[in-house]
Amino acid sequence: MDLFDFEERDEIVKLHLQNGDIYHYPNFFPSNLATSYFKIMLDEINWQQDDIKVFGKIYKQPRLTALYGDEGASYSYSGITMFPKPFNSVLKEIKDKIEVVSEVKFTTVLLNLYRNGTDSNGWHSDDEKELGQNPEIASISFGAKRVFQLRSKKDKSQRINIELEHGSLLLMKGTTQHYWQHCIPKSKKVTSPRINLTFRNIK
Repeated sequence: MDLFDFEERDEIVKLHLQNGDIYHYPNFFPSNLATSYFKIMLDEINWQQDDIKVFGKIYKQPRLTALYGDEGASYSYSGITMFPKPFNSVLKEIKDKIEVVSEVKFTTVLLNLYRNGTDSNGWHSDDEKELGQNPEIASISFGAKRVFQLRSKKDKSQRINIELEHGSLLLMKGTTQHYWQHCIPKSKKVTSPRINLTFRNIK
């Protein structure tokens, strides 16, 4: 089997990765509803910008973030520990819709605000111990279209790009986080903001 192939059916693109499964729903939310969600979150989410340590130097994280959840468990990644605020009505509504499709109950959502193309997210896997074995991640995109890159941990030359559209859903399942990394690279072409919601389970 090829490293990955595509199967498109009913506006769902299934990527059959070696040691991973990803499902892409390009039009999960109608454009008008996605725009409404985007505007509400842009104004009402308690965004923050944390410091990160890279090779001994402290930098401002190249995006804004927020953590919401229905449990009090903290979440740590890249040397940052965040404590969740309770789900608001919009996040709860989005979560309910995703859970129907994914058949997974999510406890927490990590939100990212990419203000323009200079904001980014480096190569990583969502494999923190709080997420348990084979975590399922549901990623929703609102606003500017951004490229989502995947690369194999075993062979970093093996890569795939996915354009994440306004209102799209990306589900990462199985052993994807064990064998694959992902990132949102910088882009000089992007001048408007994007909000990304990544739903997950804190064990």
